[in-house]
Formats: sequence, structure tokens, C-alpha cells
Amino acid sequence: MTSTHLSRRALAGVALTGTAAAAVPSALAGLTALSAQPAAAAPAPSAPTPPLPPLDPAALQAAIDDLEHPPSTAAQLRVGGTAGRWYGSSGVADTGTRRPVSPYHRVRIGSVTKVFVATVVLQLVAEGRVALDAPVTRLLPGLLPARFAPVTVRHLLTHTSGLPDHVGIPEPQTAEEVFRHRFDHWTPREWVATATHGPLKFAPGTRQEYRGINYVLAALIVDRVTARPYGHAVATRILRPLDLMRTAVPGDDRHIRGRHVRGYLRMADGSLRDITAYDQSSARGEGDMISTVDDLDRLLAALFAGELLPPDLLRLMFTLPPDDVRMPDGTPARYSAGLQQAVVGGVTLWGKTGETYGYKNAAFSTRDGRRRFVLAYHPTTARDGTESQMIARVAALLVARAPS
Repeated sequence: MTSTHLSRRALAGVALTGTAAAAVPSALAGLTALSAQPAAAAPAPSAPTPPLPPLDPAALQAAIDDLEHPPSTAAQLRVGGTAGRWYGSSGVADTGTRRPVSPYHRVRIGSVTKVFVATVVLQLVAEGRVALDAPVTRLLPGLLPARFAPVTVRHLLTHTSGLPDHVGIPEPQTAEEVFRHRFDHWTPREWVATATHGPLKFAPGTRQEYRGINYVLAALIVDRVTARPYGHAVATRILRPLDLMRTAVPGDDRHIRGRHVRGYLRMADGSLRDITAYDQSSARGEGDMISTVDDLDRLLAALFAGELLPPDLLRLMFTLPPDDVRMPDGTPARYSAGLQQAVVGGVTLWGKTGETYGYKNAAFSTRDGRRRFVLAYHPTTARDGTESQMIARVAALLVARAPS
């Protein structure tokens, strides 16, 4: 399934550390080891960013032209920021018609959805309609068991809730199994109920574990507070003001409307099968949105420039939990309220990765906006541990200088 299976894992980003030469090999193990600086607030926008390499269009084009690592049908990259702009694409939007990819083609953005949801929740905090430290049980009565220690809105946004693992849901292991479950439908209440069996995994606020269920609940809070589906708040508060006309919350629509890149999975017999149409109900609020590389570039630019949030709440998106809050593997926390932190060649990036079957994305920027990049590509494997290769080599080219 799309985000149903993927969102329960720490699909957070690549291990982006060291020099350009080191960054690519470090990512080959997959998306589970995003590097993080010691937990602290990000530097102020006025703090200098380490020197960035000049854009190398030929090298960037070669990085996305390599559709073998990982096996993919298409890729596109939008580079923005004051340090230079570039766009390139590779592959085809549809293997049948062989249509080329363009920046106007929509893609599924997976967990990049969380950036939109966190922004809306923080806007509601700014308006006094939601309190960050309000218990979820007060805002959503009856969804979480009374036996749980209080889980707050802040815990949801920062993945420090400690909610139990899902129980009783499909766990596809092959492409064929993915297709058998592609149209499974869940109501939000049914989906939340699968993650309420047993005790909390840890006391809320004491550890960090990346979990999509946190943002399913956050979107339900938006529903409750605004008395409308969360997609309405996203549209009125972010999409329309920023003119993100190709971005959408699909709701129960299984399809991508308008021009889009189709996603595929390789089956056991070697053939490619179209996985574009998919029921996104299990990913509601945490991985169901559709967008384009240009729209996501504009979102990052506006968000980081302070156009969507007041300074005190925007700062939360660049602040990691305290030093003693660790990931399950003992590494430092790497998620703030809605974003994740990655370090490449000494340069700190903030943004989000996302994936569903047939679609993978990375949208990151330096805090000062000197360099942004949005990468969207289309792996055909059902997850074999190689999906992060393209993110790694692109990030290395964009922010990591080779050693002198």
C-alpha cells in the first residue's frame, strides 16, 4: 500500500553527512538514518551559511538522468534560492505515450504533506484556537484510550507521542500484494484505532519516533477546530494565498487529476504495472497530498521567509527537541514541528522527504533561503533499500563542496 505501509517506518531522509564524496555512499542503506546536529534551535536567518558550491547544470542533469540507481521511470529537479536556480527533468511521465516530464506535472508527495498540516496547526495556534500543550483527548474525545498518559498537540507535531504500533493492518511484502490492497479504504477513526492497542511505547515527550499516525491525528484536530475537512484549511490558508494551483488534497479521490506523472511498480515477472490510482485514506493528513516541484519550491520559499507564520511559531519548525530526546536507535532527534533536519557537508538543511509506491520526493532548503531543492522521481521497486540514491547524489552536488 502507499503510505499505509511506509508511514509506520522512519522514512525520513538520507544519511546526508560529510563531503560530497562521502554523502552518496552513506545513503545507500535507505531512508532510515537521517543525520542530525545536536538538538538545538536552527541558526537565525542572518547567520552565515557555509559556502555553497556553484550550480553545475551538467552534473545535476547527469544525476537525474541516472534512472538505474534506483530503477525509476522519471525524475525532475527544481533548484531555487538566492544562490542560483535550475530545472531539469529526465524520463517519461507515461510509459505508454512516452510523454516527457514537465514542471507542470503533478505527483504524489507522500509525507511532504506533513509540512502543510503542521503549518495549518501552527496558524491555528497563532489564532488562539489550538494550544500546543492541549491534550489530544480534549480536542478529539474518544479517539485515544483513557489509560494513555496525556499526548499533546506538540507531541504529535514533533513525533514524540509514543503511540503504539499499528495492529491488524496489511503489510504487503511484494508488488503483487501491494496491488491486492491498493483500494483498501479506512475511515480516520478506524485507522487511529489500529494504533491504540497496548501501552504507549514511551512516555510522551521523552523520545522521538517518526510516525504517520501523529499527523493523521493532527489533521483530525484541524477538522474539529475548523468544522471542515483539513483540506479546506490547507486550500484557504496556504494554496490560494500562495497561488499553488496544482497542489491538492484529494480526499477520497483515488486518481490524480490533470497532467501528472504516472507511478509504476515492477512485478515478479519483470513487467511494469501502473500504481497511480490508489486509495489514500490511510495516509490522510500525513501523506495524501498531490503537488508539483514548482509549487513545493514556492511553499518552501514562502514558509521560510515568514509569510505563513509569526516568528515565534515559525521558530518551532527549526527547533529540535532537547538533547535527551533520542530516536529509537539512540541517535539525536531530527524532527521539529513539521520539518526534518539534514546536514550535508556541514550545511544544515530543513525540509521533508516523502514517498508512496511509484513516487518519491525531497524538498529542502537552507534556513537563509540561499539554496532550495525539490526533487521528484519515480522508483519502480516496492522498497529494496536503494530508493534514496538519487536524493543523496543530488544533495551532494548542491551543498557539499569537494575537499580541497
